[in-house]
Amino acid sequence: MKNFKHLVLCSSLMLNGMAAMAQTNGGITPEMLNKIQQTRQQSNAEKALANAMATMSINDLAKNAAKQGKIDNHFSIETPKQNIHNQKSSGRCWMFSSMNVLRSRFALEHNDTLAVEYSQDYLFFYDQLEKANLFLQGTITTANKSMDDPDVKFFFKSPLSDGGTFCGIMDLAKKYGLVPQSVRPETYQSENTRLMAKILATKLREYGLELRSMVAAKKKEAAINNRKTEMLAEVYRILSMTLGEPIKEFTYAHRDKYGNIKGEEKTYTPLEFFKETVNTPIEDTFIMLMNDPRHPYYKVYEVEYDRHTYDGHNWRYINLPIEDIESIAITSLKDGRKMYSSYDLPQMDRNRGYMDLDLWDYSTLFGTQFPMNKAERISTFESMSAHAMTLTAVDLDKNGKPTKWKVENSWGEATGQQGYAIMSEAWFREYMFRLVVDKKYVPENIIKLQNEKPTMIPYDDPLFVNEE
Repeated sequence: MKNFKHLVLCSSLMLNGMAAMAQTNGGITPEMLNKIQQTRQQSNAEKALANAMATMSINDLAKNAAKQGKIDNHFSIETPKQNIHNQKSSGRCWMFSSMNVLRSRFALEHNDTLAVEYSQDYLFFYDQLEKANLFLQGTITTANKSMDDPDVKFFFKSPLSDGGTFCGIMDLAKKYGLVPQSVRPETYQSENTRLMAKILATKLREYGLELRSMVAAKKKEAAINNRKTEMLAEVYRILSMTLGEPIKEFTYAHRDKYGNIKGEEKTYTPLEFFKETVNTPIEDTFIMLMNDPRHPYYKVYEVEYDRHTYDGHNWRYINLPIEDIESIAITSLKDGRKMYSSYDLPQMDRNRGYMDLDLWDYSTLFGTQFPMNKAERISTFESMSAHAMTLTAVDLDKNGKPTKWKVENSWGEATGQQGYAIMSEAWFREYMFRLVVDKKYVPENIIKLQNEKPTMIPYDDPLFVNEE
């Protein structure tokens, strides 16, 4: 009995101590909890909704009936259609969207008499190899810093990823070339990258610790670089097993969009095929524009530690008001040119392939508002540029103002509008972030901004997650 009383006394003291500590340190005290509970007066309507939520999806209850009507598929300006591709269970949307732009450009320059389908698997091999090199070289560069240093954590947290942007295609295609999809089709691992990426990440983290130890032991630079090369050789071997040995040479005959052979079969290297089908240097042709209302417009910015920093260049872009980006995009579409573009994807009906504000009316369902603007959503990690799609069409009203937009997605023909998605003008303004466009459609005063010294943006900025 004595022990029991002692236990009760200790428990009481502990609870009182915890309550005092909670009050001191900003925790929830009993008084605070009581006040919170007293403010809760549940109406009959809320009780009914709580009962429904116990057995139904929130989205089913929040679905806005006023926006479930037939989707208008008419567009006053639309670029020529092409085959829809499917990234499947991988984060390569940026690569698919970039290649959509390049193949549509090739078809347009041949008056739609020739078509080309580029291999994502081929270039993804070198993308992963270069990202592995970024990690290994990054661990060497930061080896004298603590494991708790933010730069070191950046590398070890994500040694490599599927994600990227159009900048990656600019660097990779110029360096390694391109091959047709028929020559290097997708593999199971390129379409289902999660486990392959996990295995490579585990190996790279192990290698990163070894390289840090070599630097700490003051090994010579040549010895460290030789060991890094050996590590990359092992990564290359694993990638060859999963994605296929990179093609050095192949034979190919051009075809039209219906699959009919046009011309003689020729032998190509990947770089020769790149030069023949892309023709002009990508980096001299395209420019990246951004709508980020957190920062001043008409300024150049660059993101540190892009995924191809040591083998290419960082993201560099011009920040513009959304009105300017829309005007440039419309000019490009009027000339039949598709564009790489990227978005966040809230309020997207994936089954119908439709994006609009309040497709799901959470405010009414929960009786509260969600008032953050675009800049606030980015700053708080609520919104980020997460998915790349190819901008293909716009519908203009009688005053030449956009009312809706259309994108070619990379989720296969069975999704959305037969592989396409439609977004309202209001949604576009809130959730569109990046546009890559041919420089000839950009006003000269904006082009000149490229020559300015860029403001550096840290790698952990909320907006700059690689598109997947």
